[in-house]
Amino acid sequence: MKLPFKNIKYLSFFFTAFCAILIYTEPTAAMQFTPVKAAPDVYAFIGDTGMRSYENEGMNANTGFIVTKAGVVVIDSGSSYLVAKAMHDAIKKITTQPVKYVINTGGQDHRWLGNRYFKEIGAQIIASRNALADMKERGVSQLVALKSELREKFDGTQIVYPERLFDHKDILKLNGEEIQLLFFQGGHTPGDAVVWLPKSRTLFSGDHIYVDRLLGVLPFSNSKNWLVSFAEIEKLQPRVIIPGHGKICDLAKAKHDTKDYLTLLRNHMRKANNAGSDMQKAIDTLDQSAFRNLENYKLLKGGNASRVYLEMESEK
Repeated sequence: MKLPFKNIKYLSFFFTAFCAILIYTEPTAAMQFTPVKAAPDVYAFIGDTGMRSYENEGMNANTGFIVTKAGVVVIDSGSSYLVAKAMHDAIKKITTQPVKYVINTGGQDHRWLGNRYFKEIGAQIIASRNALADMKERGVSQLVALKSELREKFDGTQIVYPERLFDHKDILKLNGEEIQLLFFQGGHTPGDAVVWLPKSRTLFSGDHIYVDRLLGVLPFSNSKNWLVSFAEIEKLQPRVIIPGHGKICDLAKAKHDTKDYLTLLRNHMRKANNAGSDMQKAIDTLDQSAFRNLENYKLLKGGNASRVYLEMESEK
């Protein structure tokens, strides 16, 4: 049977378009990581300060690594298998040393969902015991949410838990370099820990410290514990801080963008609770404008205020 000329013309058009797609469409390029030197043999990957997205592959947080003559220590494995691989590709441009350890500083998705990749290349994965409990509590929901957001960029990602756990302190000694893993009281998440290099006084703070963007007080956060943990960080007197979010900073910047903000929330909400103010009045009378220049301010300030109000109610 002969097709009408008009149909043949349309078929020819769609065939040509299909061939063009095959020729010109390439697989989505892997995320590119550029290590930023923070201290001798210490590097950071500075993530996006916005929210998670397909474009940033869920990496709206900082990770990093430490190079020693006995191997590499990775701080946080990233948001997916492919992100972890891209991080490793960047590491290999700095050193030929193998990755020996991966430290998950907490149970937030971008801290540990890349574990499978590093496990496959033989690294030992370490986290606080509280972080493991948090991962088991929220891991499946994190997988579902990021899979929906990242689609094919999430391929290969599976839950792989840390195998080496610590309660308060663990120490790695690699060819004379001492790396301390410290858990205080958590904060942004229940299992938040820090990585401390006493020799260079360099700190990977995990989600204890946000700069340049407003921190998030979430349903699983605890602002009281967060400030207790921050006080322990102050005792260390770090010279260089790789924060969980934002640019590499000093302690003064960390105090302003994290400690001072949490203190403002708690002090105001304590007074509001003591005065018998309902939540809406407490929020309406809270002046957060000193932090309005931080990214995500408008998006997060209301939720932060309401959750701290509820915390103060529960602390009565």
